[in-house]
Amino acid sequence: MLAFLIRRLLQGAVVLLAVAFLAFLLFQHVGDPVTQMLGLEASPAQREALRADLGLDRPVPVQFARFVGHAVRGEFGISLRQARPVATLFAERLPATLELALVAAALAVLLGVPLGVYVALRRTTWTAKVLMGVSLLGVSLPTFLIGILLILCFSVLLPWLPAFGRGEVVDVGGWTTGLLTADGWRHVLLPAVTLALFQFALILRLVRAEMLEVMRADFIRFARARGLPDRVVYLGHALRNTLVPVVTVVGLQLGSLIAFSIVTETVFQWPGMGQLFIQAVMFADIPVMAAYLCLMALVFVLINAGVDLLYVVIDPRLRTVRGVA
Repeated sequence: MLAFLIRRLLQGAVVLLAVAFLAFLLFQHVGDPVTQMLGLEASPAQREALRADLGLDRPVPVQFARFVGHAVRGEFGISLRQARPVATLFAERLPATLELALVAAALAVLLGVPLGVYVALRRTTWTAKVLMGVSLLGVSLPTFLIGILLILCFSVLLPWLPAFGRGEVVDVGGWTTGLLTADGWRHVLLPAVTLALFQFALILRLVRAEMLEVMRADFIRFARARGLPDRVVYLGHALRNTLVPVVTVVGLQLGSLIAFSIVTETVFQWPGMGQLFIQAVMFADIPVMAAYLCLMALVFVLINAGVDLLYVVIDPRLRTVRGVA
């Protein structure tokens, strides 16, 4: 297990270095930060002084090593658009994005897994057919259209839920959250449902397909022959073996929810990382774009490592030395 963890950490470090190099190229080849910060009217002396302060007059390998060292400490310079430290901007926006992604992931998993099992076991009922139709819509409709339709239904025609913003938040040890207030829950419901619908549909269809495959396995027939009740066969044997591919998809989708919630945050004006990234792209704010790229790479590396560890818990065959290796 220790060797397995070391290998995963080394692989993650290689991935992060590769992403850091791509982010570094943004600084080098997308615009001139000196011109963006000083403007065209600056004198050559001012340009040279700022270039020296930013370390742009040094050799490229030295600049890359300096960039990686700052990135490890969470320092990505100053936003060219807002003239504030990028780390400060991320600290303000990250709680909102994580809050939205976690609520969406919880909705998708808590509904997708049990309903996927139900659809697999009761696939001839009309309820199962309706759920499969809803899942087909969930994987077919684009996210922005789902968000607009939800706003039309629940904010315009039925003014039950707000259509934008994060609502009332509270500060808990420097971490802001709206999940401790009723107004915060009212604001998070529509964007969370919008973000979760595709994930819910994907998980439901995956659990259904895997459950149908497992139910035809020999060990399920043997469990039935032993006289085990259906609850034990379905939940104790079939569902446990179904969860291995489901954990993979849920882990990757959680990373996607965090990294690619840009459309949902734009539709609902959710003050998170996605909206900040869109603004950075529009104004060519290279430090913010590079920091976002590195942060999302770190998120995916950590989630993949967590998924690999969950495999060992779910599947006993992976607890052997050969399986973990």
